[in-house]
Amino acid sequence: MALYDNLFEPLAVGPVTIPNRIVRSAHSTLLSGEPLIAYHEARARGGVGMSTLEATNVLAPEGTRVPLGSDAVLQFYEEISARMRPHGMKLFQQIYNPGASVSPNLLPSLESPPSVGEIPNPLYNISPMAMTRGEIQGMTQAFAAAARRVRDGGLDGVDIHASSGYLIHEFLSPALNHREDEYGGSFENRMRFLEEIITAIRAEIGHDIAVGVRLPNEDYTPGGLTPELNAAIAQAVEDEVDYISLHMSSYWRFHKLIAPADDPLGTEMPSNRTITSVIRKPRMVVGRIMTLDHASAIVREGEGDLVSMVRALIADPELVNKARRLEESRIRPCIGTNMGCVGQIMSRGVLSCVVNRSAAQEDTQPFEPDDQAILPKKILVVGGGPAGLEAARTAALRGHRVSLHEATKSLGGQLVYARQAPHRADLGLIIDYLVSELNSLEVDISINSLVDEDVIADIAPDEIILATGSTPRTDGFQVAFPVEPVPGHHLPHVHTSWDVFSKHIVSGFSGQALVFDDIGTFEAISVADVLLAAGLKVTMVSRFEKIGEEVPFPPVTVGAARERLMAGNFDFIGGHCLRRIEQGAVHIGVPFTARERTLAADNVVMVGFKQPNRDLVEAIRSMDRTVHLIGDALGRNDLMSAIHGGADIGRSI
Repeated sequence: MALYDNLFEPLAVGPVTIPNRIVRSAHSTLLSGEPLIAYHEARARGGVGMSTLEATNVLAPEGTRVPLGSDAVLQFYEEISARMRPHGMKLFQQIYNPGASVSPNLLPSLESPPSVGEIPNPLYNISPMAMTRGEIQGMTQAFAAAARRVRDGGLDGVDIHASSGYLIHEFLSPALNHREDEYGGSFENRMRFLEEIITAIRAEIGHDIAVGVRLPNEDYTPGGLTPELNAAIAQAVEDEVDYISLHMSSYWRFHKLIAPADDPLGTEMPSNRTITSVIRKPRMVVGRIMTLDHASAIVREGEGDLVSMVRALIADPELVNKARRLEESRIRPCIGTNMGCVGQIMSRGVLSCVVNRSAAQEDTQPFEPDDQAILPKKILVVGGGPAGLEAARTAALRGHRVSLHEATKSLGGQLVYARQAPHRADLGLIIDYLVSELNSLEVDISINSLVDEDVIADIAPDEIILATGSTPRTDGFQVAFPVEPVPGHHLPHVHTSWDVFSKHIVSGFSGQALVFDDIGTFEAISVADVLLAAGLKVTMVSRFEKIGEEVPFPPVTVGAARERLMAGNFDFIGGHCLRRIEQGAVHIGVPFTARERTLAADNVVMVGFKQPNRDLVEAIRSMDRTVHLIGDALGRNDLMSAIHGGADIGRSI
């Protein structure tokens, strides 16, 4: 018996039977060919009941990742469907046209994006072209032809994307659809485009494969679609489709499309209930559903029939099978930062995952190392932060004898502090997981253990991994003036982020606080959250122009935090440096200009570059031992680099 039996019951969705209730709704990977097949195959092997290939433009020509606009796509579909079939996972394709929600980098220089009207998308700032009646009819037929190719290629279903602010959503939305013809104005007219697409698809493929539609539950476009309007849309189309998938938001509030850890688990369920309670067809729900326990409760309470756990399955493609084997504690958790998945997609065009080194690289790198060390070694890991823990875990999986020494009383490194900040508790889940794994692997762990030459000589390791992290600088350093310390940095009311998180000094703060952000990450945001929660007036001064500017793709990683901060007693001043700190005041300016401003500040927190802890490097090298430096000791100062570096060294030694 599985731990959550109701999740492992099959469900009929039109002509298709989904073997279990854990599914993957469509999400961008920007992969193609074998990497894309291997990515989905890893989740199929892991027990997922259904997976949907990412939203693909029905006009995508040959030469694109999935050339859905021509029969050239059939060869790829035949290969990927054949690879999924032995695992029992059903494979769908989401079809769409982006409308105005398209990057100008993807548009030919002589084209304007087709749309319901001329309202620009807030992220890309292009005024689109209103579609003519002929263009609408042509687009409708393109959807039908795409559905035929999905069927002919051997896939199990097609998912019509009518959400997220894309083309069909634009027609449905009273905020975006200002047309005065039969496609605009009344509810019935705004529905016409979607209904004609569904009719055309049914005329093309009948009921040979499943046909579903993804609808918004709440779109957060001012004056747009509310849960009540979306319930009416769902009721209007449900007789013509086999399932309805619900998803929140649009580009007007981008972070709600992929809710970060700032939002509660199950953040979309309150909006979903208005819709799921009035429709009869199978319902797919999403929105920070990270655990099997939560998914099981949703199905048990009748709030959804299929539960999409996209990011949880990026973090651990074996999630379903582990639950079946009663190994829930061994599921690698998603920590909800969005920095590895959508953050990397939108900033670098590459899918990744903070906690899973192999995500989107399954064709070359398995989820866990599948080789054993030819010659098992004695490995000493110095440092129990995320880099050291992952290095120790991976090395132990490969058969090495591993001992880990941590200088403080707690494992977790800087995440010990970070998980204490408001809205950041999920960060600690990866530490809990890694520590549990090390205990299962019987890694020898020593805390409160400073490592020096004598300790190394006593252990006599074959190789040493230094994951000693970094420590906040207290010498007044700022990047804008690398030679000159900030005058006044030594005053007693000047603190580091670690002081704020670890020494309980905030209870003694009062009045106004100034946070200086010299690195543009979430660290300064979390400091501001702590100070605001303590009732202080907070001003953040940064050398960057935006809050969290160095975090990958801030609209989806920092957007929720920015809203939260700006809703409080908070101000932000970007593009400035510190001139000097005095008792009760801080003088700031713009680098390379003479202008200076003075801000009241009873307490100052400097969030800047840390000093990598590398003292042991030379000592170890003088002992003629092999040493590897990973994590923040390399000066990288980000969680994904730490975990990935630990995985890489553990797989290679």
